[in-house]
Amino acid sequence: MSVRPGPLDGMVVLDLTQMLSGPFCTLLLADMGADVVKIEKPPMGDDSRTFGTYKIKGESAPFLMVNRNKRGVVLNLKAPEGKETLKRMVKKADVLVENFRPGTMDSLGLGYEALKEANSTLIYCAISGFGQTGPYRDRGGFDLVAQGMSGLMSLTGFPDSPPVKMGVAVTDLNAGILGSQGILCAYVQKLKSGEGQMVDTSLLEAGVAYTFWEAAIFFSTGEVGQPMGSAHRLSAPYQALKAKDRYFTMGAANQPNWERMCHAIGRADLMEDPRFRTNVDRLSNYQELAAVLEQELSKKPADYWLALLERAGVPAGPIYTVDEVYRDPHLLERGMITEVEHPTAGRLQQLGIPVKLSLTPGRVRRSAPLLGQHTVEVLHEFGFAREEVSSLLQKGVAHQWSGPKQ
Repeated sequence: MSVRPGPLDGMVVLDLTQMLSGPFCTLLLADMGADVVKIEKPPMGDDSRTFGTYKIKGESAPFLMVNRNKRGVVLNLKAPEGKETLKRMVKKADVLVENFRPGTMDSLGLGYEALKEANSTLIYCAISGFGQTGPYRDRGGFDLVAQGMSGLMSLTGFPDSPPVKMGVAVTDLNAGILGSQGILCAYVQKLKSGEGQMVDTSLLEAGVAYTFWEAAIFFSTGEVGQPMGSAHRLSAPYQALKAKDRYFTMGAANQPNWERMCHAIGRADLMEDPRFRTNVDRLSNYQELAAVLEQELSKKPADYWLALLERAGVPAGPIYTVDEVYRDPHLLERGMITEVEHPTAGRLQQLGIPVKLSLTPGRVRRSAPLLGQHTVEVLHEFGFAREEVSSLLQKGVAHQWSGPKQ
């Protein structure tokens, strides 16, 4: 059976990003079929190629994970010929994505206004720490800083604990998601009107965008949210609870689930306890409620309670370590762990694609590129003659990898 192209087949994306937020944005497009050309700087390329100590046969494991399905070109954008090369490539591109500090591309003569002259239909996406406008525009931005300034760190952890960063780079990743959403919105508009436009998002806004419940509470009451551990600020019990052997999660988040849970664990009496009768009561006394429940749950191991709660229709689940996540049979059946072949690192395990389309699903088609792996073939496809490509290589404006093709 032939494989249908992905839904973004035909979209050409020039990817000037590095590290995480930008590469994750373009990964989401590449997984759905876009032709993403990753343009890296000489001599070392994307900083994440040398970031950290996690290597697979000399290749950066983080780089390999977030740059699959892309072709790789090395181009010196500080050289006049490198700038002209990019402008020529822009004429055949639908999208350009960058995550430099605001003003960097303008200083190179490659900002949105300059590139719009080369291609009026270009969609130009800029992801930065604080956005292209505002008093913090020129600040450098990192996930840690954005988590702090967005309020996320003040809401994470337990009462009276020091500020806690979330365990994943959540503002980097959400900025990538928001950037890809903006690109797709602009692409739909381009298909309707033929117009290009600029997409501007930031790590700070990506963090603030997660505070919907907290914003609703603050705007309506003035109450400032505090860290609550794993508990929920709008319903209880909805948190991690400790059984005899380990913690597990349970979400008896509405009245029917609360009542089913009480019957299931043999504590129907709790439904009549004035501290826990309604959700408002339970929220007001959520710490006392957790203590009462854990006293009962401590009598049996977590697997016992999980099976019992599943039969009762109460949402609950184990708390996995990372290795347990990637062995889970449900995630395996859903294709969330896949493999791809890399020319030097060999067979690689990769996270799968979390959005399933019935007719034109995304695919992991190729591994992350080696540095400059596709420079020559891409430049030829973008209309550069062999003599022009040879000249760019000889002058050091462009670089190519000399090993086997992917």
